Amino acid sequence: MKVVNDIGDDEIRVIGGDDPDDHKPRGWKWLLLLLIGIIIGGILWRVTPHDPGIPEDKAVEQGYFDPEPEVAEPPTPKTPLSRVGKADHAFVEMADTTLNDIPMRIYIPHRMRFSLHVGTIDRNDPSILFAAQAADVRADNGGIVGAFVLKGEPLAWGLSKKGFCAIIHDTVTVGVADNSPLFEEATEKEGYFFRQFPLVANGQIVENEPRGKAIRRALCDRGGELFTVETLTPESFHDFSQALADLGTDQAIYLVGADSYGWATDAMGQRHEFGNPAPPKKKWKNISYLVMRAMP
Repeated sequence: MKVVNDIGDDEIRVIGGDDPDDHKPRGWKWLLLLLIGIIIGGILWRVTPHDPGIPEDKAVEQGYFDPEPEVAEPPTPKTPLSRVGKADHAFVEMADTTLNDIPMRIYIPHRMRFSLHVGTIDRNDPSILFAAQAADVRADNGGIVGAFVLKGEPLAWGLSKKGFCAIIHDTVTVGVADNSPLFEEATEKEGYFFRQFPLVANGQIVENEPRGKAIRRALCDRGGELFTVETLTPESFHDFSQALADLGTDQAIYLVGADSYGWATDAMGQRHEFGNPAPPKKKWKNISYLVMRAMP
């Protein structure tokens, strides 16, 4: 008897010939199995717990032990210290305040142009509405301490103090930096530049090495409002810096304090002097002043 799968070397088998089973549809079984699988999967989906996802219109639920999410709020603009508003002429507004038990006087210029002056200042010059000593003078040779530019001319170089003030085309910048491109810009554009002790940088106090107490003065920037501050009692650098930070000052650098001479002219044209007008023991030729005059 010949077995179906048995085939000789001299025989040929034809696949898909007239076998009766070849005429039956072969795909219906697989289609039936696919439909059964879909039905069973749908039933399991309904009865099995699953995560439905987060609807787009629903916020994420806050867990009991989860910390509250932090929402960054935009900085609130600082209220100007000036109570005058828009002035129609140049003058210095003066306001007394006390912070951390430190009595201070604030000098707020209105419609002023800033510049620097080197040498003895003319106390009878009516155009000068504010004057205060700016950079310090070296005790050994009378030179200016730190980098200094006077109307585009460099008079001193050095980084003994990191605080700086640059005055370029009536734009005044107060800041703290090891190196500032504003020094070179001041030389190129007939500007002004000087360095002093930094007191406040980005709202944070800056510690300084000098100890002891004295009348302190500073040039400050608070939200774009420029002003100077003078303590009415001798104070340390640290306490003065902290008071300026508590005042909301963003940037502040020191101005020569103690009995250094200067003045401010109020809205009525009255001059208010501070410090000692008598010349120092040595008549330093390099004494420098921050000067403010009326804008043209």
